[in-house]
Amino acid sequence: MIKYIIILFFLLSFLFVGPAFAHKVNVFAYAEGGKIYIESYFPDGKSVEGGRIEILDSQNQKVAEGVTDKEGKCVLPIPKKDDLTIVINASMGHKNSFLLKKSELGE
Repeated sequence: MIKYIIILFFLLSFLFVGPAFAHKVNVFAYAEGGKIYIESYFPDGKSVEGGRIEILDSQNQKVAEGVTDKEGKCVLPIPKKDDLTIVINASMGHKNSFLLKKSELGE
């Protein structure tokens, strides 16, 4: 009987476990005036300073790169009219991406 209570307790404990944010980083991007504006931050709100930015086209080829400033921001010229994936590589394995559609790049 005790064995079943322990197993039940173990299984129920998974219901109360929150998501892990150990390697999470947030990235957001938008295009305006021929440039891509990128912002990145950690879940606690701290800016990603010195994060490596890569922009990949729809064929997964790198078309631009940059580095975030102390506010977690980076501004780059639009490298080409295509669906673009903005990838942030921050410290200690933190990585994420954001898809900026061709239709969002403007004329």
